[in-house]
Amino acid sequence: MKTVSYDTIPAELEELRLKLQEATDTLEAIRTGQVDALVVKDGDGHQLYTLKSADQTYRVLIEKMKEGAVTLNCDEIILYSNSQFASMIGLPLANVTGLRFTDFIAEKSKESFRDLIKKGWESDSKGEVLLINKNNDEIPFLLSFTSLELDEGQALSIILTDLSLQKENEKQLQQKNIQLEEARYALTKINEHLEELVTERTRELFLSREHFRFLADNIPVIVWTTRPDGTTDYFNKQWFEYTGLSFEQSMKSMESVIHPDDFNSALAAWEEAVKHEKIFEREYRLKRAIDGAYRWHLGKGQAFRDEAGHIIAWFGTSTDIEDQKKEIERKDEFISVASHELKTPLTSLKGYMQLMQSQPQLPDDTKLYISKGNISVNKLQHLINDLLDVSKIKAGKLEFDKNLVDLDSLVENCVENSNYMYPGYRFTKEGKGSVMVIGNAERLEQVIMNLVNNAVKYSPNKHAITVQIEKTNDCGKVSVIDEGVGMSAADQKRILERFYRSDHNKFIASGLGMGLYISAEIVKEHNGTMSVRSKLNDGSVFSFSLPLAEVPKKTANSTSKRKSSMDGQK
Repeated sequence: MKTVSYDTIPAELEELRLKLQEATDTLEAIRTGQVDALVVKDGDGHQLYTLKSADQTYRVLIEKMKEGAVTLNCDEIILYSNSQFASMIGLPLANVTGLRFTDFIAEKSKESFRDLIKKGWESDSKGEVLLINKNNDEIPFLLSFTSLELDEGQALSIILTDLSLQKENEKQLQQKNIQLEEARYALTKINEHLEELVTERTRELFLSREHFRFLADNIPVIVWTTRPDGTTDYFNKQWFEYTGLSFEQSMKSMESVIHPDDFNSALAAWEEAVKHEKIFEREYRLKRAIDGAYRWHLGKGQAFRDEAGHIIAWFGTSTDIEDQKKEIERKDEFISVASHELKTPLTSLKGYMQLMQSQPQLPDDTKLYISKGNISVNKLQHLINDLLDVSKIKAGKLEFDKNLVDLDSLVENCVENSNYMYPGYRFTKEGKGSVMVIGNAERLEQVIMNLVNNAVKYSPNKHAITVQIEKTNDCGKVSVIDEGVGMSAADQKRILERFYRSDHNKFIASGLGMGLYISAEIVKEHNGTMSVRSKLNDGSVFSFSLPLAEVPKKTANSTSKRKSSMDGQK
């Protein structure tokens, strides 16, 4: 037994430490592939030990790859492991070597692992198993087996590929496929429903079209439709029978069936309606094929729109109004003749009433009867004058002289007269300043008084009426504003028509509906426009606008001087 002194212990410990460090470095060099052989000195001298089963390049590659790599002996003990496998199972690399590989196999995968490793010893093979890490988490792996012949005997190399990400992607893909399948099923149901809906709508559309054609072909009115741009695409049977044209001839020869005097104006009115997307309404004469006679028709056209408000088609009619026009002409002629015939005896009657009223010492009751008789005579005279005006308008003979007129003064006089005529009402004038127009003062006064009479008639409970005058752009505008029963939107569209009256369901006024028509025609003869704005139970505003006159400064100054002179005389 070798005797060791206390003094030599430190030196021997340092020698042993150095040998241990050398051994550790050698093992690390072997593991990392830095050496292929060792020269070891023993009792027989120096011996050369080669690492026959390791190739440096191969070991470096194994260390750097992302997959795990282990080598097992026949007892399934881990002889070698790369760093990646140790990291996968969460253990230090030094603790992996020497462990049994089956300790890392999940319980549910051990049976399948037995089959895989058995095949692996026999030939190269692959298979999926679940491994567990130090936290007992199950991780899916693909194991690739290759048997090796080493100097120490047969070994089994296993390359382990982590399938966690792939499995998660497969799971998500499976969920997406399920969702896609559900969506496909829902889409199939929707398509089936749409097909049923389209079939039903097609059937309804077919029936609707057939109903339309049946009705259109069996009514005594010409019916036509056009595309959104105004191009005609349909005529009913009445058109072909009336004109004697085919569809192709109608598209090319429309001018041949519309009276030459009416064609251009009718075409312009139609193009205007299509351009501005408004209702088309025009009277024109169509040539009847059976006798070549031109007969008056009233053409009407209206746009049909989709839910977005876009025009999808135009629907129109042409109604034969020849007989109606002749009846109206006969009626107008009768009214004209009757009015003239009534005017002469009425003038005589009025004269006799005035003579009777001028007699002295008449009894009071006789004076009362004569006074009431005069009122009735005046009403009758006013009515006859209106009828005569209507006759003149229809004959195009409503003519009158035009001079420089101050609308402001005219309105002032009308308001003053109205206060005398209707003492139960309160008339107010709004606006001030000279508003000069070219016109006939008597006729314009007739227009204002007609509007005032209309306001009084339709304001039985609220007696405040305003007559407003103002300048707007290049026009003078007069408005009569009441707080009466008002009228509906439908009434407003027709209120200026001849003989039309707005009969409120709770209030019916007397009259023939001529005053507003005559007023509108008088304004039209002055190159002006008339309008109405109203609401049921909230009053009405009737207005007319006339172009302002260009008054020379000299005339304006002389007018001012004459007025100043008259004011001085007063």
